[in-house]
Amino acid sequence: MTQVYLNGNFMAPDQARISPLDRGFLFADGVYEVIPAYNGVLFRFDEHLQRLERSLAEIGIHNPHDPAQWRSLCDSLVAHNGGGNLSVYLQITRGAAQKRDHAFPVPPVTPTVFMMTSPVAVPAADSPDTAQGSLAITLDDIRWARCDIKSISLLPNSLLRQQAVEAGAAEAILLRDGFVTEGSASNVFIVRNGTIVTPPKCHAILGGITRDLVVELCVAEGLPVAEQEISESQLRQAEEIWVTSSTREIVPIIQLNNSPVGSGQPGPVWKTVARHYVNFKRRLCGLDQE
Repeated sequence: MTQVYLNGNFMAPDQARISPLDRGFLFADGVYEVIPAYNGVLFRFDEHLQRLERSLAEIGIHNPHDPAQWRSLCDSLVAHNGGGNLSVYLQITRGAAQKRDHAFPVPPVTPTVFMMTSPVAVPAADSPDTAQGSLAITLDDIRWARCDIKSISLLPNSLLRQQAVEAGAAEAILLRDGFVTEGSASNVFIVRNGTIVTPPKCHAILGGITRDLVVELCVAEGLPVAEQEISESQLRQAEEIWVTSSTREIVPIIQLNNSPVGSGQPGPVWKTVARHYVNFKRRLCGLDQE
């Protein structure tokens, strides 16, 4: 039976209850993290936890658990849900105050901690020779100015992603002042003149864990990679386009705004990086011993 975690207890999802005065419910006042687990092993857990701690600090919520406690909770939740390949979603809000007020409650109230799991679909990177690729569109980035915080306030992202879905695309690649920021739920890479390029981290984008790993692997394998701005024209003229996220890993975009990207098939650089990524994942999570 599926189990979730809420404020110290594991339970069935339909037993989980929060106060209607919870600031996450009233103000989207909270942050979240999504951590994949393969073969029951949390993937890049330390990096995800560091990002969670940063998001909490940026909005002034006390971290309710130390790293060992977080790891124990995540491992237990994975075990409660059968292990295997799962994504762990954890959300921390500022908690339930006695009244609705935009200002933070004084003194602070106890944060609300909620966790759940979902199955992880087989990513395209697992089969680079047979991957079909995905479609994307470009849209204006309508989000706020602190996208580096992994906030639960995702209405702009949802609206953008829905526009992509209604256009028959898997992702919306966002543009601000003529330059790429990221996707509605992903980071963006292009291949330009043989070099792998991704926008530098700043307040306009979320520092993706998969993004960072791709950069690390490129450096380790001697592949040319650069963190620099990508103009709209460079995006449209790219030899390859990829989007990355923790659960989808590295997805090749083969069509942008109804025009083919490169050959219109997953490109050779993507295939090379996908293989490096999958090999790293298999080693880290013990998948080679299955």
